Amino acid sequence: MMKTLAIILFMTMASLGCLAQTDSTRYEPLSSDSIFANSSDSIFAISSDSALLQDLAPLDTIVERDARQLDMKMTPPDAELKLKNKAKRDWATWTPDPQRALWLALVIPGAGQIYNRKYWKLPIVYGGFMGCIYALTWNNTMYKDYSQAYLDIMDDDPATASYTKFMHLGRVINDQNIERYKTLFKKRKDKYRRWRDLSFFVMLGIYAVSVIDAYVDAELSVFDISKDLSLKVQPTVIGNPLANNPVLASSLGVNCSLNF
Repeated sequence: MMKTLAIILFMTMASLGCLAQTDSTRYEPLSSDSIFANSSDSIFAISSDSALLQDLAPLDTIVERDARQLDMKMTPPDAELKLKNKAKRDWATWTPDPQRALWLALVIPGAGQIYNRKYWKLPIVYGGFMGCIYALTWNNTMYKDYSQAYLDIMDDDPATASYTKFMHLGRVINDQNIERYKTLFKKRKDKYRRWRDLSFFVMLGIYAVSVIDAYVDAELSVFDISKDLSLKVQPTVIGNPLANNPVLASSLGVNCSLNF
């Protein structure tokens, strides 16, 4: 661009010099002094234009270099490549990474299913966790209540009678039925403790199943389920080369072939 401006400026000055010289020759007589003067002016104009072009050439190079550096700073190659890759991502052909799905499922329950984009499994996973937490809390509360009731009925202190809240209306514990109630409170205490522990282990099982499901689902995301897979079952004759009797050398059977 700077070179173009310099050339235009040079042509303008040259045309002005020619017009001035034409006007001077039209109104003034020719003389040797004027010829030498005009020649010297033209030579000076040409030399000054050449010097101007030489001065502008480094400036043009500096401007181009600065513009190139500015473009490189504004759009780095790595950022541009990342933007292109992000824009070209096709979720229809995207496949999850099994290792990443495994670690996500280990750290956050259900995160592996979210990473695999199997959102319909989230209610099953979180529903199982919420159910186990509720069962664990309720059974633990009942276990503590029956444990305290069993301790109160076993001692001889009449002030500790927390077991009365489990009695039916009108029922009273006396010497004839106290042994039966002791056995009853002990059995219920042990039952709720067993259910509490079972709820905890079931919750661990749901966690393990969610992790395994996330990993297996990511592994099977590239499994071939096209129409080329086929199973053919047909009757066939199976030969037995070790049999001496030619009649018994062959037998009927079923041939199963799997194409994949």
